[in-house]
Amino acid sequence: MMNEPIHTIMTKKVKTLHPDNTLAEVREILMNHRIHHLPVVEGERKLVGIITSWDMGKLGILPEDYAKTKVSDVMTRKIATLDSNQHIGAVAELLLEHLFHAVPIVDDHGNLEGIVTSTDIIRYEYHKEYPDNLDKFVSENM
Repeated sequence: MMNEPIHTIMTKKVKTLHPDNTLAEVREILMNHRIHHLPVVEGERKLVGIITSWDMGKLGILPEDYAKTKVSDVMTRKIATLDSNQHIGAVAELLLEHLFHAVPIVDDHGNLEGIVTSTDIIRYEYHKEYPDNLDKFVSENM
């Protein structure tokens, strides 16, 4: 059922941060783009961490101190990742077993290729379950 490769549903144009960015910049990106997960990369795309909206809430850092706090001081460094050729089911399993809401997708060298979120999995299953033209389905059944 979830045997398609991850690269078919992953977001490829991922907003990222650098370890030297500040929490003020993190907050701005999270709020302005309505996202919850920001991979942290060095160089072009080398994944070195992640910071989430959940992390921001549990840090105990006052918003007025965000501009003084670097991402490298608070990011999660131990990250579960997957390869883009693995099956979508592998992402679902990782999300369920570890209560994550996103998994960065990397190549063999640890370079960020994309990200898959719990919303991506829901969207994938939704589109498999329901017809393309939902308007007709709704009017016939309402």
